[in-house]
Amino acid sequence: MPLAVGDLAPGFTVKDTQGNLVNLSDFAEKTVVLYFYPKDDTPGCTKEACSFRDSYAEYQGKDIVVLGVSMDDEASHQQFTTKFNLPFPLLADTDGAITKAYDVDGGGYAKRVTYVIDGSGKISQVYTSIKTDTHASDILAALGI
Repeated sequence: MPLAVGDLAPGFTVKDTQGNLVNLSDFAEKTVVLYFYPKDDTPGCTKEACSFRDSYAEYQGKDIVVLGVSMDDEASHQQFTTKFNLPFPLLADTDGAITKAYDVDGGGYAKRVTYVIDGSGKISQVYTSIKTDTHASDILAALGI
């Protein structure tokens, strides 16, 4: 069962699409949309990533960080990012540590779950039922943006 609203978001350190180390603490005081998805370049995951791409300017204007997480490696993330022109980092959770910490392990892949983490590091929203093509705009609407 995924973590709940009000829970402290588990910290992590992992490499992103470009091989840079990313820590959740890097985004203190910002809202973080941490979305987990099963696999790069598959139909539902592509729709979801593209929904964030298409709404990305609205997120940036509100000081919101978007991070995608799957168990794919950096090379896969780089290809996915390039193919669909994704403007936000994808985190390479190759050992499944983040997936397990956020309780979204589907047995070798991340379940499709999104957490919105507030500036104090607490989970403010959890999405387990996701419409992939409108997910990014649905989150913006829920945030009142």
